Amino acid sequence: MCGRYAATANPDELVLEFEVEEDRTDEPGRSVLASPQEPPAGRPDHNMAPTKQAPVVLTRAPRSDRTARPVRQLRLLTWGLVPGWSKDDRGAARRVNLRVESVADKYARALASRRCLVPARGWYEWQASPTASDLSGKPRKQPFFTTRADGGAVAMAGLYELWRDPAVSDARDPMAWLATFAVLTGPAEPGLDRIHERQPLVLDPEDWGAWLAPEVGAADALALLAPHEPGRFVAHPVTRAVGSNRANGARLLEPLPASELVGVVDPTTGELLGGTG
Repeated sequence: MCGRYAATANPDELVLEFEVEEDRTDEPGRSVLASPQEPPAGRPDHNMAPTKQAPVVLTRAPRSDRTARPVRQLRLLTWGLVPGWSKDDRGAARRVNLRVESVADKYARALASRRCLVPARGWYEWQASPTASDLSGKPRKQPFFTTRADGGAVAMAGLYELWRDPAVSDARDPMAWLATFAVLTGPAEPGLDRIHERQPLVLDPEDWGAWLAPEVGAADALALLAPHEPGRFVAHPVTRAVGSNRANGARLLEPLPASELVGVVDPTTGELLGGTG
C-alpha cells in the first residue's frame, strides 16, 4: 500500500487546481524504465505504477537563481524514492511508500525540506477475501478504487529526493539527475480498514500551502497528517484487470457489477457481498 493510483488530470488542469507557478513537465528528465512509458509521462494515466514518472507538486527556488523566492512547481518525478546517498538508482521500486510512524527518523532531511504533493483522482487497494480463495488456495484479492467523497482532487502527501549520477560528468546534463518521490502512508481510517490496514495520507486543500512551505518545520508538517474524521473517502470494487501494468483507461475506475463479486466485504457496512466463493 499504496501500489497503484489513478492520475487522470492533464498538466494544465493541475496547474490551475494546485495554483502552480511553473509548469516544468515538458522538461527532459531521467527515467529508470527500460521501455518507453505508456501512456507517456505527463499524459492522463488511470493505472500509475511504481517506477513510472508522475506529476508532482513541489516548492523550489528557480533554477536560474537559487537565492530567489521559492515557487510552486509541477514536475515529472519517478515514483520510488532514491535517496541522494544511494550508490545507484536501482532502489526505486523498493521505496514507493514511507510509513509516517518512522519517516522523521529515516528521512529527516527530506521531511524538513523536500515535501511534495502527489495529485491523483484516487488510489487502488486490494482486499483479501475472508471467505474466497484463488486457484493457489490463497485468499482471493479484490481491487477497490478509493476517491474523495466530495469529488475533489486527492493530494497525497509525499517526499522527494534528487540523486546525482557520478558517471555523468556535467551536472547541467538532465540525465545527471534522477528526481524521485514516495507517498506517505498511515493506518487506514474506519471503513477503509476493511479493504487494507493502511492508506495514503491525503491533505485537504487548506493544508496544501503549509505542507509545501519551506519555512514550515518537520514537526508542524507532520501535525498536518494527524488522523481526520472518517467520511472523506468513498470506495468501490473495480475490475481485477487493474493488476496488469498493461491495463489502462477510464474503465478501470468503473464500479464492478454485484454479479461479479466473490467473497467481498463492503467497506461501509461490513456486509459480505457475492457469497462465500
